[in-house]
Amino acid sequence: MPVRRFGGHRSLVSQSQSPKLSYGYTKMNIARGGYRVFSANSSTACTELAQKITERLGVELGKSVVYQESNSETRVDVKESVRGQDIFIIQTIPRDVNTAVMELLVMAYALKTSCAKNIIGVIPYFPYSKQCKMRKRGSIVCKLLASMLAKAGLTHIITMDLHQKEIQGFFNFPVDNLRASPFLIQYIQEEVPNYRNAVIVAKSPSAAKRAQSYAERLRLGLAVIHGEAHHSESDMADGRHSPPLSRAITGHTGLELPSSRRQVPFPGIELPMMMAKEKPPISVVGDVGGRIAIIVDDIIDDVEDFVAAAEILKERGAYKIYVMATHGLLSAEAPRLIEESAIDEVVVTNTVPHEVQKLQCPKIKTVDVSMILAEAIRRIHNGESMAYLFRNIAMDD
Repeated sequence: MPVRRFGGHRSLVSQSQSPKLSYGYTKMNIARGGYRVFSANSSTACTELAQKITERLGVELGKSVVYQESNSETRVDVKESVRGQDIFIIQTIPRDVNTAVMELLVMAYALKTSCAKNIIGVIPYFPYSKQCKMRKRGSIVCKLLASMLAKAGLTHIITMDLHQKEIQGFFNFPVDNLRASPFLIQYIQEEVPNYRNAVIVAKSPSAAKRAQSYAERLRLGLAVIHGEAHHSESDMADGRHSPPLSRAITGHTGLELPSSRRQVPFPGIELPMMMAKEKPPISVVGDVGGRIAIIVDDIIDDVEDFVAAAEILKERGAYKIYVMATHGLLSAEAPRLIEESAIDEVVVTNTVPHEVQKLQCPKIKTVDVSMILAEAIRRIHNGESMAYLFRNIAMDD
């Protein structure tokens, strides 16, 4: 019987003890390691992207049931063991955003309590991303959602083209913000006839950096539409648009409110007049005459701005107009407005289900991005670098 020494003392160890036993446990842990892919959507129309991703990965979609009870509560039942595994939850966001968010939270928490090793959310379109800045007395809802996802058990997120890249700072775990631009650029090169005669258009100065990135990679010209008929999102983003009264108070009136409730300057203080911003008439900076105009953006939801941009581009001589966007939310009357507008084609990816809108408007085309999402899942599970997925991607893209 072999003898081992521990701290100067001798100990007898039989041949059947720790060496072989510990190796056996190591092999068992390796065998347990793996990953599963689940869909958190209760709607079958929203599971199409998840099916495409699992087909590319060569795995089956995880067995789970997600449904709404009669009182509209969300219930999730996971039908297989996930202990010690990497779990990827694919959640596409339909029109019922709040239900989709609740489904994701409940499923993440169910997997957390089932002892999953890592829970990675694959959320191609991150909801509430437009509410990432303070607006008057509102709130930064995107930050709230990030905190809720972390509390529910998510340890990593894969998303695509966040509305603002700074949103990644809201999370206390890693976020991989993939880009759809390589797929949209490929579509331009292969599906737009005579695309060398095109010009990339930014529908507002805030979108100029994204448009410049497209223009540089396609070796095309750039045009920017400046001036709008209504206030844009950036005008109200800061939230401090409640200036004091323009009149200066030079003395006590005897009727003034207590200091805790006063909303005007202190007596004797004269503030300068605050000039309101005024939008200039809409104009196009750049030559679009006799060219194909390709408007690029990250989200196309309410299409009034895009329709107005198409009209001004037509007036300036553009003979064909395309709209390219990553996320095609296409809410409300968007399909009808697109069909009746000067826009010739709207190209979006399948990060958001929009099959109903395509039936209403044949101008809407879809680009599949399941390939890059599947590759991201594979690389994260295998611990490989994600740099390959970001090659030739500019910071402003």
